[in-house]
Amino acid sequence: MHPRTLVIIPTYNEKENILRILEEVLALSPGIEILIVDDGSPDGTAGLVREKQEGNKRIHLLERPGKLGLGTAYLTGFKWGIAQKFDYLIEMDADFSHPPLKVLELIRACEDGADIAIGSRYVKGGKVSDWPWDRLALSYGASLYVRMITGMPVKDPTAGFVCYKRKVLETLDLDAIRFIGYAFQIEMKYKSWYKGFKIKEIPITFTDRVAGTSKMHGGIIKEAALGVIQLRLNRKK
Repeated sequence: MHPRTLVIIPTYNEKENILRILEEVLALSPGIEILIVDDGSPDGTAGLVREKQEGNKRIHLLERPGKLGLGTAYLTGFKWGIAQKFDYLIEMDADFSHPPLKVLELIRACEDGADIAIGSRYVKGGKVSDWPWDRLALSYGASLYVRMITGMPVKDPTAGFVCYKRKVLETLDLDAIRFIGYAFQIEMKYKSWYKGFKIKEIPITFTDRVAGTSKMHGGIIKEAALGVIQLRLNRKK
């Protein structure tokens, strides 16, 4: 019997993926529930979730009025999941870049003693599928940069496929998390590591989205590059 686990999936225009990701994640274990945090998708993503909710108490939906950022979507989901007393809370993308079967491995890693389990592209056995060399170089270089500046021994600090034990999220001051883009992922891991929580990385194959459009843009990269330095300078805050 798995602990009560909430998989949090932020969405914006994911109608091509949303029904299949719901089905595949729910099929993994009866102990898993899903929270969709939808940022006012104009393509009707939330409507598809509402239809799927009928007769299924394991699907939950929070609708927000517009694009408020990845980080704030997860923070909203974390607070909801903490209030509902879920044991584990998992971040996951809607676009199948994170393999659903690996959810069970993240849960097992936490059951075996980790406080945080990360689906990692850059530990032994992990890889990225179908990325051009320049994007791969940028991502891998960013990971090296983060480790060099922060001293945090995490090979994939920008990973967005993460399982947190509830006690980690209850310990962190979620209202003090500053970043909303990919720097959010770094900040969450850094502050958890700084507080002494045990982090384990699980190798995954990250697959670029097939359906829908990417949300990556230059502002996200700039926030992450500058944010890492700010985290290091302000680490006692």
